[in-house]
Amino acid sequence: MPQPAPETLDALGLPRWLLRARAGSGAGEVAQATGGVAAVTDSEPAVAASRAGAVPPASTLAAASLAVSAPTNTGRSADVVETLEALRAEVAGCQACALAGGRTQTVFGNGNPHARWMFIGEAPGRDEDARGEPFVGKAGRLLGAMLNALGLTRDEVYVANVVKCRPPHNRDPEAAERAACRGYLDAQIRAVKPELLIALGRVAAASLLETDAALGTLRGRIHALPGSELPVVVTYHPAYLLRQPVHKARVWEDLLRARQLVVPQVV
Repeated sequence: MPQPAPETLDALGLPRWLLRARAGSGAGEVAQATGGVAAVTDSEPAVAASRAGAVPPASTLAAASLAVSAPTNTGRSADVVETLEALRAEVAGCQACALAGGRTQTVFGNGNPHARWMFIGEAPGRDEDARGEPFVGKAGRLLGAMLNALGLTRDEVYVANVVKCRPPHNRDPEAAERAACRGYLDAQIRAVKPELLIALGRVAAASLLETDAALGTLRGRIHALPGSELPVVVTYHPAYLLRQPVHKARVWEDLLRARQLVVPQVV
């Protein structure tokens, strides 16, 4: 994966000292740049690293079967696209909660159907409701900058929300609304089979991890999606960063931690 250019990182508004910690950095450099992530050796189990908040090496994660190789079978590729499109059509007609009555259109999700990274936000906003796509407008542009800093593009990842309809006045989706949409999100995750999930914001983290813990206590360590070994990394939502840009450096720490979870593909 190509290294991000310094000007790309500058666009995030990150402190200059963070430019040393690029997405392709080794574990030691990442630890130095992010304030000292505890070291983990290849002999230590991945679960111990998760509890310690450390970044386990790729070899440990591979041995623990935390990563899913990207599919190469063209028949399966067609099946995944067909599954996602059928699910999209089902979501478009959903009337499971009161949010359906106020939407312009549903916002299902988009991106690479075989993405290794899957980013999950909380709910569509005004721009998303108008266009039917997740993460557009200012928050979407910031997410794009975050991806570019990692050497990724929107076409290489999959992006979705916990709920598929815009809540009134952009309020947080209620528990019943999240529950009504949870089956759709789970089906998206099963279809795409990403190697890791990035929970963007408190609502997404709480929904995925089934917890009421504060976002600040969920950051800085690797979680597992309940009932599976799929890693979940929690960070701030791009919309929150637009209001509180001081936290951009912390998001970069989280993304570097997530980057260490993506096992290099063997050609």
